[in-house]
Amino acid sequence: MAPPILCFVGRSNSGKTTLIERLIPEFTRAGYRIATIKHAGHGFELDTEGKDSWRHKQAGARAVIVLSKGSLALFTDVQDEMKVEEVRDRFLDNQIDLIFAEGWKSEGYPKIAVVRERLEEITVSPHGLLAVVSTVPLTTTVPCFDRNDITGIATFIIQHYPKHCSA
Repeated sequence: MAPPILCFVGRSNSGKTTLIERLIPEFTRAGYRIATIKHAGHGFELDTEGKDSWRHKQAGARAVIVLSKGSLALFTDVQDEMKVEEVRDRFLDNQIDLIFAEGWKSEGYPKIAVVRERLEEITVSPHGLLAVVSTVPLTTTVPCFDRNDITGIATFIIQHYPKHCSA
C-alpha cells in the first residue's frame, strides 16, 4: 500500500518548514517512518557548481546519483511539474509510513494550512483541508492549532493517519 500524503500549505515564510521539522521527531518517536517532499515553485539548484555530480549533469546526463554509506541523492530531469503522488510512486518505496509534503496548496490532497494571523493569507482549496495552524486563535470550520502545540498537532495527524503494521 502506498504511503499517504499530507500537505502543509501556506505562503512563503509562514512557518511550514519549521512546523514539519518540529513534527518529524514526534512521529519518529511514535514509530513512524516519515518522508518529506518539498515543492519549489520558483525552481531550485541543489548541486554545487564544479562538483563531480554537477559536471556530469552539465555534460548531458539525464540522471546523476550520488551514493555514499547511508545516503543517496538523485538529480534527474523531469518533463513538467509532477503531482506529489507521482513523486511518491516513482521515488519512494513502501518503507515509508507517511509523507509530509510542503506545497501543492491548490490540489485536493489532504492538507494543513499554516498561517500567521488569517486564513485568507493564502488561497487554498477547501477540499481536503484538515486543520489550520496559526500564531493566533482563528474561527474556522476545521480544528485550529497554535503553532507551538506540536504534541496536539501530532496527535491530531496520528488520529487521521494511524500507523499500520508493516510486514
